[in-house]
Amino acid sequence: MSRTLSQPVTVAFDYTRSTGPVIGRFLTGLRDGVVLGGRTANGRTLVPPPEFDPETHEAVTDFVPVGPGGVVTSWTWVPEPVAGQPFDRPFSWALVTFDGADCPMLLALDAPREEIRTGMRVAVRWAPERVGAITDIGCVTPEALGFDTLAALAAQPARGADVTGIVSPVSLDYLYAASPEESAFFAGLAEGRIIGQRCPVCHKVYVPPRGACPVDGVPTTDEVQLPDTGTITTFCIVNVPFPGQKITPPYVSAYVLLDGADIAIQHLIPEVPADEVRMGMRVEAVWRPREEWGTTIENIAHFRPTGEPDADYENYRMHL
Repeated sequence: MSRTLSQPVTVAFDYTRSTGPVIGRFLTGLRDGVVLGGRTANGRTLVPPPEFDPETHEAVTDFVPVGPGGVVTSWTWVPEPVAGQPFDRPFSWALVTFDGADCPMLLALDAPREEIRTGMRVAVRWAPERVGAITDIGCVTPEALGFDTLAALAAQPARGADVTGIVSPVSLDYLYAASPEESAFFAGLAEGRIIGQRCPVCHKVYVPPRGACPVDGVPTTDEVQLPDTGTITTFCIVNVPFPGQKITPPYVSAYVLLDGADIAIQHLIPEVPADEVRMGMRVEAVWRPREEWGTTIENIAHFRPTGEPDADYENYRMHL
């Protein structure tokens, strides 16, 4: 049995959203160096402002500036910051009730741990470049330090139209641990082999191996080496560009049923015009140079037509 493989993985994308009139106004205020709250029917000022009064459910339309000073009502220390947090050194998250506000707001507090206490006075430290995002508040600091930034803030005038949309990067880092069966599959690719496993009951061959047959529920213990030729069962022509795209559209992503397998794998078909790709087309793997191989499906650069006659539909119709 091959060793179990693992790989760090990052899933990341930019999430674009509209802000609406209330949050948009709040973010516009931050860009212009003002913290805005929303005043409700009972006279309370909430920060950030809600779109609707939580008691009357009426739209909030009365906006008032608060702070930039306030009081720490609660806090917690962060000894080991993670990626994306405001600081790469120990700091505190604090609930800060701004002067003139009736509820606290969660903000980063930059102060030595021994100096932090509930009830301490703090003030906003603005980011050097303000763009209309929550990060325009860089953090809060003990009040004497915070107000030292007001002169620099006054030198940055309001800039143009209200904020109507924001782009929020989203990122998730995790460690993917392959199963023993998947590890054997990836180790095989590093040797130029495509490994599957067969169910001892129904004799279906799965690639990559699944560990257990989804039909019979028994372990797929019989290892099978498959050829790198197969049949396109179905495909998609990608016409829409997107961030991070490595291939210029249009191009084809297809499901390839390897000869002897009972489940198709997905891969690219770039060596033929997109409008010529078809179901039943016979294809073969194009391997990258051996010195570029690793334990990854990317050892196969893509698939290309073999020139053989198309497969009969009856031979792959159960694998669409």
